[in-house]
Amino acid sequence: MFIIKNALKSIGRSKGRNILIGIIALVIAVSACLGLSIRQAALSAKESALEGINITATISYDRAGQMGKIGGRGGSGGGSGSGGSGMPGGFGGFDRSQFSSIMGSASSLSVDEYKKYAEAESVSDFYYTLTAYFNGSDNFSPVSDEDDGTESAETGETGETGETTEEQQGRPNIPGIGGMSGIGGMDFSGMFSSGDFTIVGYSSDSAMTAFANGTTSILEGGTMFEEGTTELDCVISEELAIFNDLSVGDTITVTNPSLDTESYELKITGIYKSSQTNDFSMSFLGKSQDPANQIYMSANALQAILDQSEKNSVTTTSETTGREKESKITGTVAATYTFATPEDYEKFEGQARELGLDESYTISSSDLTAYENSLAPLDTLSTMAKWFLVVILGIGAIILVVLNIFNIRERKYEVGVLTAMGMKKIKVAAQFVCEILVVTMVAVILGAVIGGASSVPVTNALLENQIESQKSQKTDVDRSFGRSANFGGMPGMPGGMPNMPSGISLPEQSGEKEIDNPFEKAANYVSEVDEAMHLTVVLQMIGIGLLLTLVASAASVMFIMRYDPLKILSNRD
Repeated sequence: MFIIKNALKSIGRSKGRNILIGIIALVIAVSACLGLSIRQAALSAKESALEGINITATISYDRAGQMGKIGGRGGSGGGSGSGGSGMPGGFGGFDRSQFSSIMGSASSLSVDEYKKYAEAESVSDFYYTLTAYFNGSDNFSPVSDEDDGTESAETGETGETGETTEEQQGRPNIPGIGGMSGIGGMDFSGMFSSGDFTIVGYSSDSAMTAFANGTTSILEGGTMFEEGTTELDCVISEELAIFNDLSVGDTITVTNPSLDTESYELKITGIYKSSQTNDFSMSFLGKSQDPANQIYMSANALQAILDQSEKNSVTTTSETTGREKESKITGTVAATYTFATPEDYEKFEGQARELGLDESYTISSSDLTAYENSLAPLDTLSTMAKWFLVVILGIGAIILVVLNIFNIRERKYEVGVLTAMGMKKIKVAAQFVCEILVVTMVAVILGAVIGGASSVPVTNALLENQIESQKSQKTDVDRSFGRSANFGGMPGMPGGMPNMPSGISLPEQSGEKEIDNPFEKAANYVSEVDEAMHLTVVLQMIGIGLLLTLVASAASVMFIMRYDPLKILSNRD
């Protein structure tokens, strides 16, 4: 108790010196509080963002990895004729047969295979969609702003007979793009038989995300088809129902785009309305597909149609190309796995490999990628705050040490008197430590209050600057590549619209509204934080106060322990 009382009296006697030390400690405390708050805000934002996202993953064919297996790439024998280019046979001698062999060696992932990998313990839910293309019939027409009549093969439409043209039949089956069924998760053979309607089959209600999030809903008087049913029930868009004068309970007839004699009757159980704005969508044939022409039904029911179409399939040979083509309707499968935590997603790949997933397939999550991209400016700011904190603590500690050395030198006579009176050196040192501790902790408390009050606005201001810097860097890169920042509302397209595919139409502009670029999507950065100060920061500030006290008083203790009281008293300066 004597030590504490004496320390408080000493603080009162040396107000000027202790105020100077307190100001320095206050500056250090405020700076440290801001740095810690920014890092805590980044951590809280990450946790909050993780809680708010639905972590999903897809399985896709690893084209890049398989390309690396072709001779001359990935370190596997360039062979003669490589010319040292790293490409098989040089740039002009690409080994097409080897490419076809590798790309063709992967079989399409079936729905059953997708389901097998869904048995992994880490998977919390699994669903898939099955997509196929159909033509209409005499009493059922697609919503379109085009004139009636025969479309040319150039647009990718069917002819008057409903059969595909020679050009359509000769289109190649491109392997390995995307995360869907087929080589690379996608079976493209069905996509090159263009149809008037897109029928999407859903495996479960959870797959119907547009209905789950409320952007699409069934109108009154109708109902959704039963989950998992094999009945040919469907729901159609409000526009399609009005266009064809249809209502709930009516039946519609769709036909095989490659064989107009093959038709299927679907019963309308509901009519849906969507609040989503889909101005146009692009098919692989360069055809504009109106979203109103999408029909939804159970995946099991659509699969039954595809199975029947396979039984009815006939093979024809093109007189022009000599290629054979089957008339069966093929579907595209898009499978999605959901996970409760990021850790479960990390475990999924190993579990899927154990269940038989080939190494030629890769697992990816667009949700986690988007999540990581959204935090890029905040992570950068957090890293900067960490180094700022290290620098300010280092400089501050050095200043406090120097001030305390001068303080001890000025008060060494006091040290000599106290030790001559019989006070042990360790107690004298403890008194000096208490003085520094009191001054430092008062400064830390004030610094925590000031830093806590300013942490959120300061963090948001710095974060805004960081986001602007990030966007500015991307704009500069785009300009370096000759990509204009804005072409008529279409970012990244310089000078004019490059030969858009036939049938593509852009939505009309009104006022100053710009057209969203369908080919790019800006990162949705975390732009602000609601909370920066946290109990963790308070505890860290207390730790910093104790650390500064120990560092600053270490020099004091060393000097006091070395002093000889008799010499001090006999040689008073």
